[in-house]
Amino acid sequence: MALILITFIPPLTGNAKSLTLNPIFEESKNGIFEKDNEIHFSFVLHNDTDKKVKVSLFWQVHTDQNELINQSVPEKIEISANDKRSIRYKAKILNPGFYKGTLNCSWGKEKSTGTAQVGYSPLKILPPLTKKPDFNEFWKRTLRDLKSVPPKFQLLHHPNLSKGNLNVYEVSMHSYNNVRVKGWYEVPKTKGPHPVILRVPGYGGNMKPVNLFKDMIVFSFNPRGHGNSQEDIRGTPKNFWIRGLDNKNDYYYKGAYMDCVRAVDFLCSRNEVDSERIAIKGGSQGGGLSLSTAALDQRIDLCIPHIPFLTNWELYFKTSNWPEMNEWINEKESRSWESTLRTLSYFDTMNMASMIHCPVFMGVGLQDAICPPVTNFAVFNHLKGKKEYRVYPYAKHSVKDEFHSLTFSWARKHFGLSPNN
Repeated sequence: MALILITFIPPLTGNAKSLTLNPIFEESKNGIFEKDNEIHFSFVLHNDTDKKVKVSLFWQVHTDQNELINQSVPEKIEISANDKRSIRYKAKILNPGFYKGTLNCSWGKEKSTGTAQVGYSPLKILPPLTKKPDFNEFWKRTLRDLKSVPPKFQLLHHPNLSKGNLNVYEVSMHSYNNVRVKGWYEVPKTKGPHPVILRVPGYGGNMKPVNLFKDMIVFSFNPRGHGNSQEDIRGTPKNFWIRGLDNKNDYYYKGAYMDCVRAVDFLCSRNEVDSERIAIKGGSQGGGLSLSTAALDQRIDLCIPHIPFLTNWELYFKTSNWPEMNEWINEKESRSWESTLRTLSYFDTMNMASMIHCPVFMGVGLQDAICPPVTNFAVFNHLKGKKEYRVYPYAKHSVKDEFHSLTFSWARKHFGLSPNN
């Protein structure tokens, strides 16, 4: 999506033509600033009426935790009929982070407000880890428990989907706690072994065959409760992040993380797979699953998360608002934010970052209120290996299509494949 956090209040007169605000990024094309502790905001103010309008302007700058740090003196401008003006503002800030600039416009009884977020030195954001002393042992034990479950891999060929250069199979397997999970496995008809893209879903998503490549395997995998993996774990209500949250041993993501490791087990069991060339890719929850799988399974060779969820919970709840979590905590006296964050710390990919040794390529939506950019960089900056990122300044909880093309090309280059196939 190419829209950002813009709120437009229609004119009280009901007239369809009025004044509108659109953000632009002039001083920095990706909305990220690095020098002189200074950030810039710009909007284009459009006068779509047939009259000259005198507009009162007032700027405010907040942190991404909504702390007011700067505001302007009100000023007035005139804008001619069917004309537009570029309105700019710069502010001094003290620390690396993300900041929201709000332009308030009023004329007569009408008003329009626009808010855009920018970043300052995001690579210097390094929040402290929250892992508990038994963090590593918890995951070692969990991986051992997964190995004790016979995988019982099964492939069902789908001739109706196996057209052109690919054979398509529905794959089923048994995962942690003997839960059955499935995915869609697309294999080139040419002789292997082939590199693999393992695709994992966003929250509540349904991964399906994509018919992308004729020289790479694509495994579109659904962890428990997602897509075709609902035989043992239901997908509704879509409340995955509070399921079993009272206890780290019962938490939904313990099983979901293990499902993704089991998917790698499946890939490495296949002769047509080059187990030295496995990439994992996903957005939002899929971004978090990509990072956790790369941390828990060293057979992952490339990690491609975008707008990742499941990272830095403490900052997450300070920079976003989720009534569902508030309601869950308030349901029982035994629950508190302290105990909830303690459980979540075991599943925080920021705490897993040092376990990731493969190259990582991350995509960020600068206007993302669902998985705020500060949480993306919280995990990214704790990574020790090769890494790169792209910030898309207009994107909310998304990245531009170019990110997918760019990262597929990046993976193909790492795998020694031709750029386009």
